[in-house]
This record gives sequence, structure tokens and C-alpha cells, in this order.
Amino acid sequence: MKTTQRSLFLPLPLLILAVLALASLFTSCRKKQVNTSFYYWKTVYKDTPAESDWLRHFKTRKLYMRIMDVAIVDGDPRPVPVSPILFQSKIADSIELIPVVFIVNDVLRNTGKPQLDELAKKIVGFVNGKVEQAGKSSYNELQIDCDWTATTRDNYFYLLKQIRSANGLKAKTLSATLRLHQIKNQKVSGIPPVNRVMLMCYNMGNLRLYGKQNSILDINELKKYANENIGDYHLPIDIGLPLFSWAVAFREKNYIGITKRINKDTLDNKNQFIFKGNNIYQTLTDLPQYGLNRDDEIRWETINANDLQAVAKYLSPLLKTDTVNIIYFHLDAAALKAYTYETLEKTNHMFR
Repeated sequence: MKTTQRSLFLPLPLLILAVLALASLFTSCRKKQVNTSFYYWKTVYKDTPAESDWLRHFKTRKLYMRIMDVAIVDGDPRPVPVSPILFQSKIADSIELIPVVFIVNDVLRNTGKPQLDELAKKIVGFVNGKVEQAGKSSYNELQIDCDWTATTRDNYFYLLKQIRSANGLKAKTLSATLRLHQIKNQKVSGIPPVNRVMLMCYNMGNLRLYGKQNSILDINELKKYANENIGDYHLPIDIGLPLFSWAVAFREKNYIGITKRINKDTLDNKNQFIFKGNNIYQTLTDLPQYGLNRDDEIRWETINANDLQAVAKYLSPLLKTDTVNIIYFHLDAAALKAYTYETLEKTNHMFR
């Protein structure tokens, strides 16, 4: 009687399925690498122990530093540098400087190509000079920050192309900031001609609207704009997260501005303010040193650990990449007092 031996090998179709399943398992288990960087958005750079400690703790290799704003001033049609940074200290050798230039959207309105050509050259020249003042011989990336719209898109994209083709820039990375409305409305906003973008996950609400909302970060607003738009975007995406607070002032429920000199300790002064609930405070007397009258209201907006971690938990599965670059806004000793290393460590871990 003839006996048959059972094969020790899987049939080819089953073998292929098994290999694919195993590959999927390893892929799903592989953790993402998370790099932590910071923005520096002050007009004077001076190395301080507190700020340097944050850089060292997170092994930060890059510092995104605002070099200047570019704006129209006093009706002069020619754009000029506004509040350029002054270096009182050199940037440490261990830190890579990434210059950032903020361009006010109005600069791009009704501007011809010859003017944009000239502007591109001036921006690159000014940046080169400031980088040298910072103690650096060169830089690898330049970032342009602009809240462009459908009406300024063409001029902005043309300007980016001119910057990218400038002498000495061709081999460098050119990046741009990206607002939530720009990632949602890609057909209208377009895709900027850069190497990568930084998605600003802050300043997403209506700052001027009276009420108890938080205009810095609202996870529900984020979900309306980000979702599958992140996966569909045709450029690598870095993530910008907020580390700041501010006092939004209202008079008779009308927005009157951000009162920069007020912090949480100021609001806790019971001789000057009364807490009305949620995040609203009311003045008890005239406070001319803050530009406030009696009965004005302050909406104190801040970002806590739960806010940051909720964003990280939501965004992580949407980022189809092995490396996530997180850029916190911003490196400022006073603002960072509200946070701990652990807060950012847990946030970073949720991106893995």
C-alpha cells in the first residue's frame, strides 16, 4: 500500500499571506522616531541657563529662529524688515540654526514679479547676514512663514520659487508654515513649492470672539481641518505645537487686544481681578498700566498637558512616516515655567 507524506511547506498562496501578515505585524510594532525642536520668537537672542537646559534635556539639534518680519510700513509700498533679531549671544555649536522669516500677507498684494524678484534677493541677503551674526558659517534650511490666501497664493508661490533659486539656496531645504485652513482647502490654497511644511496646530480659533473658548488650541477644530488631509498632502509634514499663554481683553464684550504684560500671577491678584468662572476674569478697578478699565474682562488662554497629549494621540496615526519632527512654540523661560519636561516627554511618546 502506497503511503503519502504530508508536505512540511505551506502552499505558495498561504505562504505569501503569512509573509504579508508578519510584515504588517512588524510594521505596526515599529515605533516612530520623534525629534524635538523649538521656535525662538523674540527680538533679542541671549543664551540663558533655563532655556539651554530645555535644549539639552531634549537633545535638541535644531532651533527655528525668527529673523524678522517683512511688512509694509507707513504706506511705503516697498516691504521692509520689521523688528529684526539682535544677537547678544552666539548660537551654540551643537545647535543647528534654521532661520525663519515671517511675511505679512499684505506684502504680496498687488505686487509685480520684478518687485518679488528684488524681495527674494533682499530676504536671502538679510538672512545670510543675521546667520553670520549668530556665529554660524552657514545653514541647511530656511523657513518662510506666511498666512497666504487664494488672492495672494500666486505671488507667494512665485516668491518662494525665487528664494529657492537664489544664489546659495539651491542645495538647501526650503520649508514653509502651513495653517489648518490651507491644509483643508488644498485646491484653493495650493501646495507651496517647498521641500517640506510645518503644520501649525495652534491659533485655530476666533481670537476676537467673546466667550470662554480657547483660540490657541481646540481639538475639535483641529479634527475638522486635519483628518485625512494630512495623509493626502503631497509634502513631508512637521508638527508645530503651542507652549504659550495669553490674556485676551474685552470691553463690553468687544475685543480690545492681547494684554501682553498680564500673566497668571497678575490675574490671581484679588485686589485687581475677580475670577468669574471657566477662564474669564474681570477687573475690579481701572488698571492703566495694562490699558484696562474697570469691568473689562480677560479671557486667559493656556495650553496644558492634556491638550498637548490629545493632539498627539489624534495626529499620530495620521502621520505616515517613520520620523516625526515636533517643533514647540516657543523657547521662552517665562512661558516654559508652566510646563515640565515630563509634559513634553509624554506628548512626544504619544507620537511614537
